[in-house]
Amino acid sequence: MHRWWIQTIKGTPGLLLVLLALAGCGTVAQETRQSNAADTAAQSQTTLPVTREATAMATATPLPPTPVPTATLALTPTPANPAPELIGGGDWLNSEPLALAELRGQVVLIDFWTYGCINCRRTRPHVRAWWDAYRDDGLVIIGVHTPEFESEKSLENVQAAVAEQGVTWPVVQDNEKRIWRAYENRYWPRFYLIDKQGNIIYDHIGEGRYEETERRIVAALAE
Repeated sequence: MHRWWIQTIKGTPGLLLVLLALAGCGTVAQETRQSNAADTAAQSQTTLPVTREATAMATATPLPPTPVPTATLALTPTPANPAPELIGGGDWLNSEPLALAELRGQVVLIDFWTYGCINCRRTRPHVRAWWDAYRDDGLVIIGVHTPEFESEKSLENVQAAVAEQGVTWPVVQDNEKRIWRAYENRYWPRFYLIDKQGNIIYDHIGEGRYEETERRIVAALAE
């Protein structure tokens, strides 16, 4: 620096302060520029991966939805339930011996009963009404008389009970319970409705449900 410039500064104290201030501002400005540049570089490095990822997500082709497997529901027909043949019985009343195989094309109602059973007696008016209403349409009622007590095995007693209770449809004696066991029955009374193909389509134990039973008879006759 020139000697005259130094002497000038010394002779002018205020000028020295101004120069120092200007030098400090330049240093601060330079540091500020360096700091801002560093921050900008750091920010660029930080946001670059996010920007690339966002760009990739925005331009990517979406995957097609995964197909959901669907089950095909097949209608399974009701399996056939063939009625056991009326084999092993004894005497027949109100009819010659009948065989279910010979009754194909007709609807058959099997009625397990015994004349001393009060529950069987209570069903008698309903069974009689079905017989009177539908026998001409193809309904066959067969009463299987399976005794509970020894006295109920007597043919004469069964004949008297049939007359007294107004049973006019076929009845077969089942004193040895062979037909009973073939149907795996354990109850008095019990009704089995057999369709025109010889399959059991309805089964009812005990009293009651008379309207339901009649609806089943009518539906089977209409097939």
